[in-house]
Amino acid sequence: MWPTDASWGLEYCTLILGPGKIRPRDTQALLPTTQAMELRKRDYHMERPLLNQEQLEELGHRGSAPRTHQWQTWLQCSRARAHALLLQHLPILVWLPRYPVRDWLLGDLLSGLSVAIMQLPQGLAYALLAGLPPVFGLYSSFYPVFIYFLFGTSRHISVGTFAVMSVMVGSVTESLAPQALNDSTINETARDGDAARVQVASTLSVLVGLFQVGLGLVHFGFVVTYLSEPLVRGYTTAAAVQVFVSQLKYVFGLHLSSHSGPLSLIYTVLEVCWKLPQSKVGTMVSTMVTAAVAGVVLVLVKLLNDKLQQQLPMPIPGELLTLIGATSISYGVGLKHRFEVDVVGNIPTGLVPPVAPNSQLFSKLMGSAFAIALVGFAIAISLGKIFALRHGYRVDSNQELVALGLSNLIGGIFQCFPVSCSMSRSLVQESTGGNSQVAGAVSSLFILLIIVKLGELFRCLPKAVLAAIVIVNLKGMLGQLSDVCSLWKANRADLLIWLVTFMATILLNLDLGLVAAVIFSLLLVVVRTQRPHYSILGQVPDTDIYRDVAEYSEAKEVPGVKVFRSSATVYFANAEFYSDALKQRCGVDVDLLISQKKKLLKKQEQLKLKQLQKDKKLQKQAASSKDTSVSINVNSSLEDMRSNNVEDCKAMVSPEDRMEDATASGQEDSKALDVSTLKALGLPQPDFHSLILDLSALSFVDTVCLKSLKNIFRDFREIEVEVYMAACHSPVVSQLEAGHFFDASVTKKHLFASVHDAVTFALQHPRPVPDSPVSVTRL
Repeated sequence: MWPTDASWGLEYCTLILGPGKIRPRDTQALLPTTQAMELRKRDYHMERPLLNQEQLEELGHRGSAPRTHQWQTWLQCSRARAHALLLQHLPILVWLPRYPVRDWLLGDLLSGLSVAIMQLPQGLAYALLAGLPPVFGLYSSFYPVFIYFLFGTSRHISVGTFAVMSVMVGSVTESLAPQALNDSTINETARDGDAARVQVASTLSVLVGLFQVGLGLVHFGFVVTYLSEPLVRGYTTAAAVQVFVSQLKYVFGLHLSSHSGPLSLIYTVLEVCWKLPQSKVGTMVSTMVTAAVAGVVLVLVKLLNDKLQQQLPMPIPGELLTLIGATSISYGVGLKHRFEVDVVGNIPTGLVPPVAPNSQLFSKLMGSAFAIALVGFAIAISLGKIFALRHGYRVDSNQELVALGLSNLIGGIFQCFPVSCSMSRSLVQESTGGNSQVAGAVSSLFILLIIVKLGELFRCLPKAVLAAIVIVNLKGMLGQLSDVCSLWKANRADLLIWLVTFMATILLNLDLGLVAAVIFSLLLVVVRTQRPHYSILGQVPDTDIYRDVAEYSEAKEVPGVKVFRSSATVYFANAEFYSDALKQRCGVDVDLLISQKKKLLKKQEQLKLKQLQKDKKLQKQAASSKDTSVSINVNSSLEDMRSNNVEDCKAMVSPEDRMEDATASGQEDSKALDVSTLKALGLPQPDFHSLILDLSALSFVDTVCLKSLKNIFRDFREIEVEVYMAACHSPVVSQLEAGHFFDASVTKKHLFASVHDAVTFALQHPRPVPDSPVSVTRL
């Protein structure tokens, strides 16, 4: 049996010549030959007729398949349809009856307890980040999580408070709450600052939920695709910087004025630097030491968890232990009274009743709510798809939008602020054995227990400890700064999006920064489609494959045929660039050649008109001379004419003869000038007779594209080059038909199924270029 791998030639030579007879350079010389022979073994041969679009449609019966409209499916009303919609929008009815209790319950209980232990300190800390009393962070860790348990489709993400969402909410509450204190739109019971900020945050949550539910119900989940990964990573990194700066006042024990709008981050940093020398040294040192000790403990516990990850059944709850230890020390030492360290203060027990949102604030919160809705969904769906791909299940993006929206909508009624999912808690939920959202339900019930019975135990917890928890948890997002190096090597355009998003978010704040980033990202897409890669294709030897001759040295242009391709679709923004690049790559100045041809033809027409005018003038002179000669011949004698006026008669007859001679010579000259071919006009001819446009990259066409293609056909036919199109997708063909592109001059016979079909046809039917001058019909 002969070896079948690429080294069979080497083995064969070794068997024949013996070991040690083949030198390394012989081995290197053999490899290309053996690879070529191996490729020849995999050759395939296929015979089919050459197909243009007209023949392809006849062969494939295009348009005969029945078409169904999506709206008809949506409007169907039946019991089965209603049941399907119920299961689609309430996924718990699908997976809970099939829940494997024996296999999954223990892991979900352990995972839910682990997530709840993290959720407790993070909820308290992220509430301060949002500018709200800490207890509202606990509310936001209970209601939304339980709602997502009912409506969500991801089995592993942990919904609840998140740093980026909290800092976005905080920027809104800081900008509106001072105004709300002096505004009649706020209820009389919401006059103090905390109540005003809670009312703004809960109304914002309701509005965010309405946006998300509405977009999900109309299947608008794809809108998040406009937030590319570099944009989201740059945005979350800048948000992490915003979070870090916002926690400096708790780390140093400062009381800062609120800043919002563009450059608010810069103003906050400047105010921190201004107030540091003015603060009390004892209070500042005590607060800094508290934050530093808590931060070191948290980092050490996280490092220990990473090192003992395989041995521990669940991570060591460093945040909860830090919370308990800091609260105990603060209560025992009296940090609040002796060192004036800020503490959380009173945490009311029990749940709050539902409160209707203040609809008069909707107009002020509309823009911020839409931005928060998009960012929260983008973070949740990206994490959900990562876990779904890892564990082999599907996440419905539209239902995720509905589930997240209901979590925020119902949570806002119970005075929660907008939430999303947390990457750190989601990783813990997965790593500790979580298999379903039962883990989320367990964590929410544990938080409920804290709210009802144990919340008041944390009244002495220093805010500096919560700030340390927030800052330590920013490690992952701040680590995204390394994207700059990786994107510099991988894709400079994505790096530009990342940097612009980061700087815009830092300078313009979170809402305006997101808008600027999305606009820049979309403009960059337009610019990149305006300047795609244009190439002249050549045939790879002995194949029907055509590749760029600048990249493939063995790809050779087919003599007499130019094949042109663009890497992007042609539309109004790049149609002119497409035409210019085509003329440039073909190596022919088409516009100049057409201009010269028109000038010569115009000159030829002028010569013809002059010649006709000259002929008419000669005819008039001949007619008048003939009348004069007849009268003279009548009145003179025959003898005088014969003897004296022979020469005069010749002179009188000669103008007519000269006119006829001149007319004949003029006709010959006119025949020599009355031609329209480039060769007859003395103009250079293109070195190709056919041009093929590879349209495989087109995904759609607009009216500007149609006109551009028409102009290409017209211009190249002017210089005696026939134009063909190839590899057009069926939707594009339909759009060409709808735009009335095909007519008597450009038919579907000019459109071929593949580039090779078009090349073969062009070689078999070259455009005739006459070798001899051809006269144009005289006017």
